[in-house]
Amino acid sequence: MAKCSVCGKGVTFGNNVSHSNRKTSRTWKANIRKVNVVENGTNKKVAVCARCLRSGKVNRAV
Repeated sequence: MAKCSVCGKGVTFGNNVSHSNRKTSRTWKANIRKVNVVENGTNKKVAVCARCLRSGKVNRAV
């Protein structure tokens, strides 16, 4: 599932709107990365969005 385990960011839905104002559905997918994280002293592989990685909200395993 494409959802961040830290902030819950996932798929967003909307419309493509053409120049003639015709609308078709589209999706925006979050930039999700599978990373090894230290959680309660153990290494775990979780899905985290790029913003949470960049802001340091997760403690990555080395």
